[in-house]
Amino acid sequence: MTVNTAPEPDLSTWPTGRLLAVAARLVEQRWVAVLAGMGLTHAGLIALHTLREGPLPQRALAQRCQVTDQTMSRTLDRLAKAGFVTRTPDPADARRHLTRLTARGRTVHERAVRAEREDPALLGGLGDDDAFRARLLSLIGGLSAAG
Repeated sequence: MTVNTAPEPDLSTWPTGRLLAVAARLVEQRWVAVLAGMGLTHAGLIALHTLREGPLPQRALAQRCQVTDQTMSRTLDRLAKAGFVTRTPDPADARRHLTRLTARGRTVHERAVRAEREDPALLGGLGDDDAFRARLLSLIGGLSAAG
């Protein structure tokens, strides 16, 4: 058995970008595990979040989630199999189907949102910190505008 004897890195010397990347990876790994325990993927959660406001055709849902129609189709297949969404013909256009959130889908979405805010292991206790969220939103907004 090999024991790792390397000293712990001094994170305080790392550039901010590297710290952000490591933090994002760690959060993503934990988040994926939490969602999997609920029968969800990250893409599925985004679709459920978007459908909270009402039913949408697949193409509109894909556009709002900023993914391709093909990606959304696979995501909706998984969500429908889990009972989180239904797809029914659109009464306004028989060529389209509307995707609707089911009661089960609404419940699992609410559980995921609560987990993000309340599970201290997920975000190190920062999930319900409004000031932290505001700084992240500002960072993302600034980076998006500069990009």
